[in-house]
Amino acid sequence: MRVAGDGTTTVESQWSTGDPDDGWEWADVIVGGGDVEELTDLIAALRLDALSVRDAVADRDLPKVDDFGHYLLVVLHGLRDDLVETYEVDCFVTARHLVTVRRFPSPALDALWDRMLESPGLAAGGVDTLVVRLADILTRRLLSVLNAFDARVDDLIGQALAADPRLLSELTAVRSDLAAVRRVVHPQREALDLLRQSTSPLISPAGRRRFSDVFDVAARTAQGLDAARASLAEILDAYRGAEARMATDVTKVLTVYAAIMLPLSLVAGFYGMNFQNLPGIGSDWGWVVVTVVMVAIAAFSLGLFVAVGWIGRPSGRRAAKTVGRGLIQATRAPAQVVGAVFELTAMPLRGTTNRRTGSPLDKPSDDD
Repeated sequence: MRVAGDGTTTVESQWSTGDPDDGWEWADVIVGGGDVEELTDLIAALRLDALSVRDAVADRDLPKVDDFGHYLLVVLHGLRDDLVETYEVDCFVTARHLVTVRRFPSPALDALWDRMLESPGLAAGGVDTLVVRLADILTRRLLSVLNAFDARVDDLIGQALAADPRLLSELTAVRSDLAAVRRVVHPQREALDLLRQSTSPLISPAGRRRFSDVFDVAARTAQGLDAARASLAEILDAYRGAEARMATDVTKVLTVYAAIMLPLSLVAGFYGMNFQNLPGIGSDWGWVVVTVVMVAIAAFSLGLFVAVGWIGRPSGRRAAKTVGRGLIQATRAPAQVVGAVFELTAMPLRGTTNRRTGSPLDKPSDDD
């Protein structure tokens, strides 16, 4: 993509070896298998460090910022659209060029690319503004995990209070999803903090102010993830408390049952003795009297336990059932471009394509 000084946005078939006048160029490259052949011409044109390019292709790094003087390497992470898992986007930033390198489809980057083609006004500003917009949409996609957690937390609390045994597997899935995002959110917040305070001439004062806004989004996401972890611990404590309460209720029922049966067993044991002169042993109505006495004892004991509150009428309430695992609905959140100006519906994944030439690249291998 090439943006001229008058705001005209075009997709060129060739990469410019020189600086475009009053504009910038963006090349998005999808590579696979650790091969850097697709980037050979870009390395030569922009004087990129070959080792940093190889690391971008072959290694998986956490978000970071490296200043090489005439260019910046900004590593960001975004949320995939099929799993609660993050992917890496390596951004090589010069005064007039941006090269993004990735190995997986990126719904966030695709959304920004398409919107800039449809709305050339979004291409206003320099390369640093473009990086800000890319960082914003990637970070807001990570924030969608918190929205998914908020939608699940009430169901999890209901399961915990009902001591639903399925809760443990649900909590494990949610905690795993939160941990996968939390691993990259804190480093991404630190990288954005470095960018908003950077003294590099590649970032303008306006760009630093916009990076501060994106930093606020990342900070809110990091704080929300920490609070979500604390909420999961509280839900687990509530589940254990509900389990203990249910065990206490079972013990209480057994105790009441044993307390009612104890005097009845005493009467039955008394008249079960082998003596000929027991009261009423030779009478035809003796067993009737003993039976009436036993029923009276049982009724009196039951009434006493109800009166002191040991026995109550069972409640007909039932906890709501939860379907689904983890926070997978977060991956279906629409990509938000430039501070929620646009909301996109689900977009089909493209093939592996070099956008600077429009020609297909080597597709990532199955092992990738």
